[in-house]
Amino acid sequence: MTAPGPEGDKALLASAQAGNMGAFEELVERHRDRVYGLALRMTRSEADAAEISQETFLSAFQHLQSFRGEAAFGSWVHRIAANHALMRLRHRRVVQMAEEELKAPDFSERGTLLETPAPEWSKPAEERALDAELGEAIRRATDALPDAYREVFLLKDAEGLSYEQIAEATGDSVPAIKSRLHRARLALREAIDRFYKEP
Repeated sequence: MTAPGPEGDKALLASAQAGNMGAFEELVERHRDRVYGLALRMTRSEADAAEISQETFLSAFQHLQSFRGEAAFGSWVHRIAANHALMRLRHRRVVQMAEEELKAPDFSERGTLLETPAPEWSKPAEERALDAELGEAIRRATDALPDAYREVFLLKDAEGLSYEQIAEATGDSVPAIKSRLHRARLALREAIDRFYKEP
């Protein structure tokens, strides 16, 4: 069995590029859960996440010979997944905008959400642990972010992509990405502050 981690991935990649389908299938097995998780967090749809996972590994297979290993295989497939998720979200936005005018949450100059429904931030049942309650508050705050802010937050803080990688994936400038990430973090900080101030 091939060693776990990036070194093991390198050996599998070389074997897959030489035509070993079993090696590619093992790479898929190693990375499919994280790819699916990223797609699910970005799209909030299990069906979309499953399709994005399939599209990601199909794209990886189709471009396997051109991949030179400048980055780890895991990082490469995550960037492919992020690109597919972003394309799907853009398509979804176009469809939604054609159907109705959507109103995104308003932000103050400080970057906090101006209008937040109070029930959305209420604590879960008392028997739940404090960290679970806080996690739920953060999840709700993340879901309440406009798509553009949520995408950047997930790609940078949850997946650890660099500003340059996010810029390449989204087609936006690094300053624009930094600005969005700053606003997203401020909004999440406000949600955390609210959580601790609640009686």
